[in-house]
Amino acid sequence: MQQPPSAGRRAAAARALAAPVLAVVVTACSVPEPPDPDPARAPAPGAAAQVTAELLTRVTSVHEETGMTLLEGPVLAPDGGLLVVDVTAPEGEPKVLRVDTGSGEVETVFTEGDGAYTSAQFSPSDGRLYLTDFAGGRIDSLTADGKDHTTFFSGQVDGAVMRPDDLAFDEDGNLYVSDSTGFDGPVWEARGRVVRIDGETAEATVLAGDLPAPNGISFTEDFTGLWVSQYAANRVDHLALDGDGTAVETSHTALHFNGGTSRVDSNAVDAAGNLYQAVHGRPGILVYSPLGEHLATVEVPADDAEGLDSATNIAIAPGETDAYITVSGRDGGFVYTFEALAEGIRQSNGG
Repeated sequence: MQQPPSAGRRAAAARALAAPVLAVVVTACSVPEPPDPDPARAPAPGAAAQVTAELLTRVTSVHEETGMTLLEGPVLAPDGGLLVVDVTAPEGEPKVLRVDTGSGEVETVFTEGDGAYTSAQFSPSDGRLYLTDFAGGRIDSLTADGKDHTTFFSGQVDGAVMRPDDLAFDEDGNLYVSDSTGFDGPVWEARGRVVRIDGETAEATVLAGDLPAPNGISFTEDFTGLWVSQYAANRVDHLALDGDGTAVETSHTALHFNGGTSRVDSNAVDAAGNLYQAVHGRPGILVYSPLGEHLATVEVPADDAEGLDSATNIAIAPGETDAYITVSGRDGGFVYTFEALAEGIRQSNGG
């Protein structure tokens, strides 16, 4: 399935999953001088670097059954391989795949069930891979090699089933999930939530409600707050948490995204606290400082962009600046790479 580097989000109108069980909309060439990874010398406001990502490999083709392919949830496994999920994979086809970051070779990891997985992240407490099932309202888990598939959480939260899109783990292994309920409605009918799920008991509590379809969710580099990308409002909020992470003390809008018909999707944070914001409707990533300065824009090569319409998610290798983007469109699902502005940390790896 590998495509050579020379080869050239989904549908622009929606993230439609065509199979009956997936009948929901889901809502991830190096430049001559890449951004300096030293945050002290990052580009000044108004001088954002333009970065062209390099193709690593083609991972998937458009599925005949669902009419599309959509890669999400890039996360580096303990063996160094990059795991990704294909949201629209029909039953019996690979839902979790492994990409060799050196050779670009692709292997199947997991194919079971009817889950529409939109994100993946390893728990710091048990080392298992956790997957958000957007269509089923569940959180599933399995081993890094795709074994022992179990459902960690399912059911209602405060009387309503979630549309779990992305997740982040705190240092103790508790899950913080963006519930993107209302993603397919107008912004003024905000029904989304941020939900905390206890890592041991799986007890779920709502930290924030009445949100415009939250999508991306990442802890700040010091775990004192959350960056939450509001898909239906094209903004990123900062939620300051209390000492044990069980309540939101304050919140405010941190960034406004002037995306036109495109929207904010998943996000990630590097060791310097920079926020990497993925985009639905455009194959690009925008990088911001913790103070909202636009530091860089990362895009695929111009020759590739015509057949690609989303860059949904990003992973940065912990302790390194190797960054990986999941990009999809009518040409298929791909992984592109670029050099991050600072080293990756656990918050950079999956979500």
